Amino acid sequence: MPVTREDLFLRLAALGIETSTLPYPEHRTVEEGKALRGDMPGSFTKNLLLKDKKGRLFLVVAHEDSVFDLKTLHARVGGQGRLGFATPEQVRGLLGVDPGAITPFGLINDTEQAVVPVIEAALLAAEWLNFHPLEQTGSTSIRPDDLLSFVRACGHAPLCVALVDG
Repeated sequence: MPVTREDLFLRLAALGIETSTLPYPEHRTVEEGKALRGDMPGSFTKNLLLKDKKGRLFLVVAHEDSVFDLKTLHARVGGQGRLGFATPEQVRGLLGVDPGAITPFGLINDTEQAVVPVIEAALLAAEWLNFHPLEQTGSTSIRPDDLLSFVRACGHAPLCVALVDG
């Protein structure tokens, strides 16, 4: 049974991690999400669960406006061959979320550490990062250092890399 949003918040608090959450209605598109979040401070992300040809899984956390090439991304993250999207069943089974709500907070559900978290290095310069809190009904703000602490507390070693040149 996946961890609930409330359990996530309890775990973050137990770790001494400060967060704030802006609730809003569930939505289908990035454009709808942008309208719902208004002028919420911080950086927003796109979060992709990808797999390589050997079946290794990577949770790529990138700035929402980052453009990177899936054909060559494997070389930056240590994957074997071109990366493709994980199935909806893998997303639900490993991260405990629906495909539209992929979030690094879902790593709390990956108790076997099957997923390699890959965080775009440029995100670490932001004051706040915003992610869905295990469901697509809000955005939860967390400081980058606290995100890394949370990921490590879930038993994962985050890989922070430049996803694009420059």
